[in-house]
Amino acid sequence: MTDKIDLTEAEWRQKLSPEQYHVLREHGTERAFTGKYEKNKATGVYMCAGCGAPLFASATKYDSGSGWPSYTAPVDDEAVDEVRDASHGMVRTEVRCARCDGHLGHVFPDGPRDQGGLRYCINSASLDFKPGE
Repeated sequence: MTDKIDLTEAEWRQKLSPEQYHVLREHGTERAFTGKYEKNKATGVYMCAGCGAPLFASATKYDSGSGWPSYTAPVDDEAVDEVRDASHGMVRTEVRCARCDGHLGHVFPDGPRDQGGLRYCINSASLDFKPGE
């Protein structure tokens, strides 16, 4: 993805809601089972709430029981970046939007085995949803 978005912190604060800012820019996490997309079953594409880049297709969304929207894969390999995260006394793989570097959530190796075995556990606050085919 070549069209990177680089805003100042003041511009991000103006563009995003306080919850979106906390998740996307401060690497926060919404409480489990509270996100607006956790139970969404509609067909469409989940976009980055920070920059509008397409991130996950509804066809890859599944109910992991974790309390956050979960996906087996991003829309393509260039949609997200994966970064080692050693915060909170554990080592995980953080998922960020490749276009604006916004924190989305984490990816874990406990997803459906028949679909690649990955679980992209994503905060609803980091997403917008575009209904469609």
